[in-house]
Amino acid sequence: MSTKTRVVVVDDSALVRGLLAEIIDRQPDMTCIGAAADPLVAREMIRNLNPDVITLDVEMPRMDGIDFLSRLMRLRPMPVVMVSTLTERGADVTLKALELGAIDFVAKPKIGVADGLRQLGADITDKIRTAAKARVHRLAAPAATAPGAPPAKPVTMASLGRLSTEKIIFIGASTGGTEATREVLVNLPADCPAVMITQHMPPGFTKSYAARLNSLCRIRVAEAQDGERVLPGHAYIAPGGFHLSVERSGANYIARVQDGEPVNRHKPSVEVLFDSAARVVGRNALGVMLTGMGGDGARAMRTMRDAGSYNLVQDEQSCVVFGMPREAINQGAASEVLPLTQIAPKLVEWLRQHVGVATRV
Repeated sequence: MSTKTRVVVVDDSALVRGLLAEIIDRQPDMTCIGAAADPLVAREMIRNLNPDVITLDVEMPRMDGIDFLSRLMRLRPMPVVMVSTLTERGADVTLKALELGAIDFVAKPKIGVADGLRQLGADITDKIRTAAKARVHRLAAPAATAPGAPPAKPVTMASLGRLSTEKIIFIGASTGGTEATREVLVNLPADCPAVMITQHMPPGFTKSYAARLNSLCRIRVAEAQDGERVLPGHAYIAPGGFHLSVERSGANYIARVQDGEPVNRHKPSVEVLFDSAARVVGRNALGVMLTGMGGDGARAMRTMRDAGSYNLVQDEQSCVVFGMPREAINQGAASEVLPLTQIAPKLVEWLRQHVGVATRV
């Protein structure tokens, strides 16, 4: 029996279908078993061929890729890698796809598609491999709401009251992390300590991601800017293509957003952020490692713990991919291992008990 990952490609461009099939078939561990020009053809192909993974375009005839994804994840959930054009609208739609349950995405170039996709070949096939191993959850049917009813708000969580501006929460995430990070942030109160986040994301997507989170959360969320002061009640996301770290300037913490070589093959890298947390913030830091492939940040999270930080790691059952959390646990970096939905409440509980306890480092 073949152990190859079986992939169906869905894209309205014959050129893209051919290129993706060629890229996939060059790999010894995967094969393209079909290519569909629109979701209706794809639906029959999926039913007849039962693929392990599909790649899915967004803008297609007869049915939008997002509509198709929503139906697929409700009726027949399976690993999906989105292939989205790198535009502002493409970024917004891709984030919607991740919300609906897509495992990951590839940013398809607007021009020079053929050369661009060939250059992205390793990234595309890596994401297909990850998707094939990912934990896929069925999308719940949307709840009925009365016409004109306001959207549901995040669960209310009591204020922390008096804050220590010394404390900072540091979050690292990769595959599956956009929604995992959202789950944590929407359940933090407006007066929580500053949050600094490295989510593996390419340039062009983090601005839309930050804006989406900002619309959902009680704290303010934005892309980090180099040299800005790190303030309570704010979350700072590493811009795609740049490393994020923290430094001290007198009595204040400031964000550093810098170019540089990839670390652990990533830019931004969780390792860079967590190393700075250990070095600069020490026992006033709280570390959170969420779902993701690989081991980026695991060693540095152990360094954080050795420096006195309190670290939470997402458990295997609630992860899309249990790579980065597993490595953090293996490194001895975890103070506690928890389901995703318990991470924000645990942070708040810990802060209530420890606000004002730690001193400057």
